Amino acid sequence: MAENRGSGATPWLAFLVGGLIVALAVLGYFLYSGAGAVEQRLPASIDVDINVPKVPPIPDAPRLPDAPIPVPK
Repeated sequence: MAENRGSGATPWLAFLVGGLIVALAVLGYFLYSGAGAVEQRLPASIDVDINVPKVPPIPDAPRLPDAPIPVPK
């Protein structure tokens, strides 16, 4: 039987991937559970006053000329 002679990098790769999985799990827990979140107090009501200028009236469109009357042949 042939022996499996790896480069020795497989244990380090497994350790690195395992560490990333644990880090993502911890980060996901904190983000999902809201642990350490700062509570924000919002005002009870918001009063907004916007002064918008009035739009000037649209001028009358130019009048189209009358269509010419066809001349009988």
